[in-house]
Amino acid sequence: MTWTKIATADQVGEDEVVAVVIGDLKLALFNSGGGFHVTDNICTHQYALLSEGYVEDGCVECPLHQARFDLKTGAAMCAPATQPIRVYLVKVEGDDILVDA
Repeated sequence: MTWTKIATADQVGEDEVVAVVIGDLKLALFNSGGGFHVTDNICTHQYALLSEGYVEDGCVECPLHQARFDLKTGAAMCAPATQPIRVYLVKVEGDDILVDA
């Protein structure tokens, strides 16, 4: 595993999201349901940044066509998306948020 610090806990409020770039990876860091989640930042339906979407009830809604994705599993929850987004392992050490990417 390669853990990379991507933020500190105070940088992402509850039900908020922050865009993160690690090399060529475009990721989204979410704070939802009392925990942090990291997914790909690009919707699988059509190119749109999920970090610009709406976070609620453990899901993110794509800002382009309102597809919803589960933040824990990446599963597409409704049309028009049918393919899941990739999720990444996250851990918190002190105030640091790290991702295995």
